[in-house]
Order: sequence, then C-alpha cells, then structure tokens
Amino acid sequence: MTDLPMTAPAIVVTQPGGPENMVLRDIPVDAPKAGEILIRVRAAGINRADAVQREGHYPPPKGSSEIMGLECAGEVAALGEGVTEFKIGDRVCALLAGGGYATYCAVPAVQALPLPKGYSFEQGAAIMETFCTVWTNVFERGRLQAGERLLVHGGSSGIGTAAVALAAARGAEVYATAGTAEKCAACADLGAKRAINYKTEDYVEVIKAETGKEGVDVVLDMVGGDYLTRDISIMRLEGRHVSIATLGGHTAEIPIMQIMLKRLTITGSTLRTRTPEQKGSVVRGVHENVWPLFESGRIAPVIDSVMPLAAAADAHRRIESSAHIGKIILKVD
Repeated sequence: MTDLPMTAPAIVVTQPGGPENMVLRDIPVDAPKAGEILIRVRAAGINRADAVQREGHYPPPKGSSEIMGLECAGEVAALGEGVTEFKIGDRVCALLAGGGYATYCAVPAVQALPLPKGYSFEQGAAIMETFCTVWTNVFERGRLQAGERLLVHGGSSGIGTAAVALAAARGAEVYATAGTAEKCAACADLGAKRAINYKTEDYVEVIKAETGKEGVDVVLDMVGGDYLTRDISIMRLEGRHVSIATLGGHTAEIPIMQIMLKRLTITGSTLRTRTPEQKGSVVRGVHENVWPLFESGRIAPVIDSVMPLAAAADAHRRIESSAHIGKIILKVD
C-alpha cells in the first residue's frame, strides 16, 4: 500500500438546498476495506441524481459515503484485503454508491474496470453510471434485440446519449425525444433514425407515422407521469417499458386493457441501492458487451463540458438547466 494522506479535498454539502451549499473541504482518507480498492480520483461524472441528493431527497444507501458522485475514474492508490484483480497504479473507472466528488474514493473492486484502451480519465468518468444504467435497463430488463425499435426519452442527456449510441451500434432502430433542434441533431448524429423535438412535435404521432402505426418494442423512460400512458399507446405486441426516473411526475393512470391485449411488460429499476454483487454482475456485462465498442471506436461517451472540482456548484447549475448534451465531468487535480 502506498503512503496515503490523512486528509484530502472533497465537495461537501453544508446543508440541503441549492448549489451554493456545496463547498470544497478536506475530509479524512480511509484505507480500503476487504474487497475494496481505493481510487485516486482524477475525474468524476455529474448525474442528475447528485442534485437530488444535494437537495436532501436522495440519501446514499446505508454505509455508503455521504459525498456525492456515482462514477469516477483514476488510479488505484491502495488495495483492500483479498483484492487480486487490480494492482496499485492501474487506470480504472468505477460505479459508485457515492463518494466520487473527492480526491480519494473507496469502492468494491467488482464495481471497477480498467479504463478502455486509449481513454482519458475524463472519458472514463463519463461511462459507468450511464452505460451500466443503459445496459441493465435496455438490454437486461428491456431485452432489446437487433432489429427491434427503441424509443429513448431524454435522448440528449448522459443516459440518453449512451442509450442511443449503444442501441444503434447493436443493430436497433432508435427513436429519441429531446427539447431543442441542437439536441435532436446530436441524437441523430449518434444513430437515432428520427429525433423528435417534444416541444414542437407530438412524439406519439411522429412514432406512428415513422413506423407505419406499428410502434416500438422498448421504451426507456426517464420522464414518467403521463408519458407512460402515451408510451403504451405506441408499443408493439410483447413490448417492454422501462422506467428509470420520474422527472415529469411520480404517478400515472394506465390503460390496463391495452397492457393485457398487447401483452406488455411494464418494469423499471434503480441501480444505486443494489448490492456490490448485483452491481458487479452489471459491470461484467458492460465490460463484455460495451468495452469492445469503446476500444474499436464504434461508440464513445458524449462529454458536454469539463470543470474543476472546485466548480462543482457551476456543474450542478448546468445540469439543472438542462442545457447540456451528454455528460458534465469534474476534473480532480
């Protein structure tokens, strides 16, 4: 184990509320526990869930770091007892339950992967939360196959851009909704057959027109609310609807008869509260199925902007403005 500092900088939330309550402070650096690695963080990804946590509405799982940050990239600084798959100095990226907005972060080794060949730390920090979320929801729960149709709501977000690019690369016909012409163009560049500006077009009518009224096989929905009812109206027989967020509302009125007649599956999931073993299974699936696409250049994470750790409040303001396309990254010097 290398010599570690007693303390190192991290972003701390002084009290629940706005971005102004985020400050840079030194916090203790603890050695990794058995089965963990300690990462010297070089970059961390920003996710909308971080802002919800900052507001006091999304506490970390019991026993997890109170520091925000669900993904990071950096170098292995120390190994916990029993860890053999990494060595000190390895360049890695990791899926976290928290702790990424810091100089050092401990994580179960099963939730970390070697950086894709040729990738920077900033690129690595844009991968794990988004692509693990897409893999487990679109391809495991949603069972999307080549030749099927996928509708992605929020197609220009970090998760949305990952879903569009990955599904298109794996042979699906992809549709996406987004809120500006620029965001729609970004979705098209990533492989969407049709990107729909939901502010000026009715996505239900567009999908019907584009598919000859057949509809789509899988929907990845981070909006919720009445989108669920509308989505059901454009789903094919044996379709799968996967909810991963509720930005537009927590409840919906659903047409049960349509679900029955179309034999639909309505499902959803969260990633953060899963056990390390469950997360490790998702991470292995991403390594096997997505890493080759990164390393061949077929797909890449979309990065909107990179800001220093001390500017985390500005990064939160940007993600809350919804002006971004792809991932916002914090660089940790």
